[in-house]
Amino acid sequence: MSVITRIETFLVPPRWMFVRVETDDGVVGWGEPVLEGQAEVIRAGVELLAEYLIGKPADRIEDHWQVMTKGGFYRGGPHMNSAISGIDQALWDIAGKSLGVPVHRLFGGHVRERVRVYSWVGGDEAAELEDGIAAQVEAGFTAVKMNANGRTDRLSSVAEIDGVLERARIARDVLGPRRDFGMDFHGRFTAANVRRIAPLLEQFAPMFLEEPVLPEYVDLLPSVVRSTSTPIATGERLFSRADFLPALRAGIAIAQPDLSHAGGLSEVRRIASLAETFEVLLAPHCPLGPIALASCLQIGFSSPNHLIQEQSMGIHYNEGADLLDYLVDTSDLQITDGHIALLTKPGLGVDIDEKAVRRAAEAPHAWRSPVWRHPDGSFAEW
Repeated sequence: MSVITRIETFLVPPRWMFVRVETDDGVVGWGEPVLEGQAEVIRAGVELLAEYLIGKPADRIEDHWQVMTKGGFYRGGPHMNSAISGIDQALWDIAGKSLGVPVHRLFGGHVRERVRVYSWVGGDEAAELEDGIAAQVEAGFTAVKMNANGRTDRLSSVAEIDGVLERARIARDVLGPRRDFGMDFHGRFTAANVRRIAPLLEQFAPMFLEEPVLPEYVDLLPSVVRSTSTPIATGERLFSRADFLPALRAGIAIAQPDLSHAGGLSEVRRIASLAETFEVLLAPHCPLGPIALASCLQIGFSSPNHLIQEQSMGIHYNEGADLLDYLVDTSDLQITDGHIALLTKPGLGVDIDEKAVRRAAEAPHAWRSPVWRHPDGSFAEW
């Protein structure tokens, strides 16, 4: 029985943190416990959890998850859940490597041979957006996601609404009828604002409208869902089955848990199963690194209701490093025709370049979320 002997964390560019969990028989598992803009806080959380885990059997993943999530009395929230998520990923990585199988085999085997992925596109100007989407089509992607708008008023002006519609029109024109796009509202719009805009977007047939309201206003989701035939997606700032239940009852079409925030593979598997009982599809949030993506893919290969997977290659956050830079073999996450093929290597299915990680961690990042303000000087949602 393998025993956990060492837990290390590494702050690496562009804004990620990796955790390395080692056992007494030399098996190493990797995870990605990070909360964007607050990585140092999550590092402290990992160190706190390590006090309990060192010396414990590595294969008691569920028991460890129960203790980590409930043993501190105060529960939930993004910070400790993110720390737990990365450790959980690493423990599943160890389990797969110890048995010589990919993690999806431990979940009952794969239900698909490849997972569809989408790419993020930026560009505030029409020409930039058009070029950005065209480049992703040229790269073979069959779906993209973009922001509905940047900083926006609480109730949009006619000009702002026209700007959202213009972005959707450009996307549909470039993509044609056989490719898809999602629009991320990023919690920047009020529910009233979304109810005005969403019906106007239907003519462009988006795949989904993401995070139309902030998570604290989940009680307003039913009115948003009723306002449009476009599927509503949300979940990157929901961290448990209990958090997702009101959104599922509200009628969302797509659940978007983040494998580095929502309890790791252990909890996201359960969120996926819960979502399936509401006929809701799964599209995990993942603007992060290769370990988080590999974890998402293990869920995608083994979950019948999985729809599509976000990935961060070339995303604007990635300054100083990109998705494949910490892999020994970049073909592990090769994207072909907008899909990633079934991962077959033991564990999470990717080999982390430990030397590259340790070298990068010698100059740890201190990435912070930007602070936006409205023209009148008041705080604006980023």
